[in-house]
Amino acid sequence: MTAIDRFIALYSVGGPVIAILVAMSVIALGIVIAKFGQFAFTRSHRLAAARAAVSAFTSGDPSRASDLARTAGTPVARLAGRAIDGLRDSTTDEARLREEIARLGNDQLRALRGGLRPLELIASLAPLLGLLGTVLGMIDAFQALENSRSGVDPAVLSAGIWQALSTTAVGLAVAIPAVAAVSWIEARIQRLGEEMDSLITQIFTQRPAPAQNRSEP
Repeated sequence: MTAIDRFIALYSVGGPVIAILVAMSVIALGIVIAKFGQFAFTRSHRLAAARAAVSAFTSGDPSRASDLARTAGTPVARLAGRAIDGLRDSTTDEARLREEIARLGNDQLRALRGGLRPLELIASLAPLLGLLGTVLGMIDAFQALENSRSGVDPAVLSAGIWQALSTTAVGLAVAIPAVAAVSWIEARIQRLGEEMDSLITQIFTQRPAPAQNRSEP
């Protein structure tokens, strides 16, 4: 049985609700794949270079710290590099630099969170749509039972019930992976934000003495 045949079979059981849930599952899968691709492309999970740059800076080697941050190319490393270069410039207003770093960090995290809202919406709506399909199916089953001239037929009732419950099963099958994906992505972004805050705080609070921190001629 091909995928189209399976979809037709599901549609014959659950009607338009099944079609909507299948469409939502395709959208959710596309969002998850796009987010994984975004994490892989931006290399946001790679923090070793940023940590090495911060360690070099706090140890009194700002030139090496800048080089490490510049060559790494990861979001956290670029942010750390901007903070390090700003502090090496004696003319930099530290308060404004902190604001700029905070803004850049928030922009990076916001970009990583892009697209999560539709996935959260799918995770919330899929079970409700499945329940709606079940209720509508139960109504149809009892109407068929009422119109049956042979009296109460358990076969008619049981067939209507399992067909109605199929939409709830499909709704849960769509919602559970979506919830898991949202939770995993949010946890990853939160960890990245915490790591970013920790490294930037180290740069500003553990920077070397001015004699070591001045810009080189």
